[in-house]
Amino acid sequence: MPIAVSDLEAAIKDAIPVSHLEIEDQSNGCGENYAIILVSEAFQGKTTLARHRMVNDLLKTQIAQMHAFSQKTFTPKQYEEHLAKAA
Repeated sequence: MPIAVSDLEAAIKDAIPVSHLEIEDQSNGCGENYAIILVSEAFQGKTTLARHRMVNDLLKTQIAQMHAFSQKTFTPKQYEEHLAKAA
């Protein structure tokens, strides 16, 4: 069953404070393969693994209906540094 971008966005924004969120449907509109970039203060002090577990838990119902899901998680400061490196 396809998942809508709006459903993912709502589930994330209802659960944690979001500074920046990008959701990309990588399945050509099929809704079964998503990649996200998520920036939140809620990640402060957490390891990458802990962040990913947190997001996986928030989206467990949606992820169960997907073929693939990938994520990049940052604190706001880390995201600024990430953007600076890319420039």
